[in-house]
Amino acid sequence: MTPHAARMIAPDEARNRDDRPPLPTGVPPSPEPDGVDPLERYAAGIDTSDYVARVAPLIQAAVPSIGDLLDIGAGGGQLGASLRIPGRAWTVVEPAPVMLRRLQALDPAPRLIRSGWKEAGLPAACADTVLAANMPAPLAEPAAFLAQCRAWARRSVVWLFPAQHGPRGICLAGCLPQAWHREDETPGVAIVLRGLSPGEQPVIVAETAWTFTAVVADLARTARSLADRLGWTPDDPRRPDLLDHLAAQAVPVSAGHRLSVARTSAILVWRTHS
Repeated sequence: MTPHAARMIAPDEARNRDDRPPLPTGVPPSPEPDGVDPLERYAAGIDTSDYVARVAPLIQAAVPSIGDLLDIGAGGGQLGASLRIPGRAWTVVEPAPVMLRRLQALDPAPRLIRSGWKEAGLPAACADTVLAANMPAPLAEPAAFLAQCRAWARRSVVWLFPAQHGPRGICLAGCLPQAWHREDETPGVAIVLRGLSPGEQPVIVAETAWTFTAVVADLARTARSLADRLGWTPDDPRRPDLLDHLAAQAVPVSAGHRLSVARTSAILVWRTHS
């Protein structure tokens, strides 16, 4: 199997990968001290990564008829834009202003619902396919969120989650040892599947590897920002080591330096009968 090959995994395998409790989720990240919104930093990284190229074909194979698409928590819209069918509706539910600006700039732009999923107010059976990629809701309220997605979907529900055994919060934490980032490394898909009853399990669970790639203009500034996100004090003796750690991994490019983090995503698919 090649490093980026997709593979099918049984729900029980994903559910039992780790038995540690998840950390609290769903709290929006605060702006970073350098003024860069962490959501924008992540979206910019998706722009320069092979995420869509690896994930979209897996979804299209599982759901060959996307039809009208409802995209919950669409972020920058990169995945939804690749999956949408020309001439069919593409509706996005997204509360973050920085992501809404990105979505509005797309051509064609989707129909925007500027709210969280609980406040969306959409009618039942409003889309053929409901997509939720890397949403915190299924980690915190899997059964309730699945019930809502099923109510909105005429054909299929697709969820996408981190499947790597590693950090999934701060986007460049994967460049660091666990002793520094201290994130729960339980695969997100394992947490989600563990929170669903036997009757709520998806009909398809598949995963594919990809690489998160961030191009940064100033490596020292990135190191300072990352240390701040980790909650290190300005005089923390690990700060110089963090910069050295990033510098050892960075690849010089025309726009600065490229940092790469190996990631794996799992897709979960349900069929509806509405």
